[in-house]
Amino acid sequence: MKNILIYMLLTTIFIGCKEQKSNSTKVKETKKMVYKTKIDPTKFDSVVAGDSVKLHILTNKNGVEASFTNFGQRLVSLYVPDKNGNFEDVVLGYATLDEFVNGPKSYFGSVIGRYGNRIANGSFNIDDTKYSLVKNNNENHLHGGNVGFESVVWNVENVTTNSIQFSRLSPDMEEGYPGNLMVNVSYVLTDDNELKISYKATTDKTTVVNLTHHSFFNLKGEGEGDVNDHIVMINANNYTPVDSGLIPTGTIENVLGTPFDFTSPKAIGKDLDSDFEQLKIGNGYDHNFVLNDAPKNEDGLVLCAKVSEPLTGRTMEVYTDEPGVQFYGGNFMTGETIGKSGKKYAFRGSFCLETQHFPDSPNQPNFPSTLLKPVEVYTSNCVYKFGVIEE
Repeated sequence: MKNILIYMLLTTIFIGCKEQKSNSTKVKETKKMVYKTKIDPTKFDSVVAGDSVKLHILTNKNGVEASFTNFGQRLVSLYVPDKNGNFEDVVLGYATLDEFVNGPKSYFGSVIGRYGNRIANGSFNIDDTKYSLVKNNNENHLHGGNVGFESVVWNVENVTTNSIQFSRLSPDMEEGYPGNLMVNVSYVLTDDNELKISYKATTDKTTVVNLTHHSFFNLKGEGEGDVNDHIVMINANNYTPVDSGLIPTGTIENVLGTPFDFTSPKAIGKDLDSDFEQLKIGNGYDHNFVLNDAPKNEDGLVLCAKVSEPLTGRTMEVYTDEPGVQFYGGNFMTGETIGKSGKKYAFRGSFCLETQHFPDSPNQPNFPSTLLKPVEVYTSNCVYKFGVIEE
C-alpha cells in the first residue's frame, strides 16, 4: 500500500511538472514578437572575416521598427506609418548579408568613417607629416577608402528592445589614417518615433574624424519610384560650391536666388532642370549645406532639415550638432540596382541627409576643423524624427 501511495504521488508530481512546462511554453509562444520586416534574420546570421554577424530588430510602443546588422552598422529596414497608419519600409538596401558583402559597393544604411565625404587628392597634412589615403573616387578619397567603416564587422556592446550600441578599434594607419581610433556608436528608437544616433571616438595620435550615417530614404517606400516630389526644407542660408570632382572650392556662398535655396519648403525636383553650373557638376544635388545655428530642439540640437511626402503624408525631421549636412538626391543611381523587395531602384529614387563636418576640411583651413587629438573626445549627434503631415 505504501509503495502504491508513493507511486501515485510521484505520478501526480510528474504530470504537474509536465503541465507547468507545457503552459510555460505556451506563454513564451504568445510573447514571441511578430515583426513587420520582410527580411529573414537567418540571411544575416553568418561569419565575415572571422567575426560573427547577426540582424538585430528594435521596436517602440508605436510599432515603428528598425533592423540593424553589425556589418557596417547598417540600418537594413525602417518601418514607419503613413497618415492612414500603414507601415512601409522607407530605407533602401538588400535582403541578405551576402549582397552587402559580395555585391556591388554600396553605402546603404551604413556608418561612414573614418571620414565621411571627400578628401581632395587622397591626402592631408597634420603638422609637418603628410598622410596619403587611397584614391577611390577618381583622384580623390571618399567615405573612408576601399574598406571603410561600412565594410567591417562591429562589436555589439549592448542591445535592448529599442537600442543598440556598437564599438570598434580602427587600428593605426587603417586606410592611411593615423592613430588607433576607438569608436562607439549608439542608436536609440524612442517612443517619439525618433532614431537617435550618438557617436563617440578617442585616439592615441592626432588624426582627422568625420562620422556620419548614410541611409537612402524614400518616404513613399523603398523602391517606390523617384523622390522628386518630396518637399524639402534645409535650414541653411549658405552652401559650399564644388569643382568638377565634387571637392569644395573653399568658398561659402549664399543660397538666396539659387536652386540651392531650400530655406522655404519646395519639391526636390522643382529646380533640377535650372541652368545652374553647380547642378550640372553634381548631376543634381550632392552638396554640403552650412547649417544655421537655430532653431534648436530640447536637447540643444539644431533643426537641420524637414522632408514631407505628399501622397503618404510621411514626414522626417533631422536634428544635429554638426555644422553641415550633405544633401544628396540619388543622382548616381542607375535604375539597375534591385533592392530587398525585388524592385529596381530608380534614378533619383532616394535622398540622403548626412550630418557632417564639411568635405575636404583637412585641406581647407577656413572650414571647421576635423582634427582630433589624444586629449580630446570626438562626439556627434544626429536625430531622424518621423511623423505625418498634420491636417
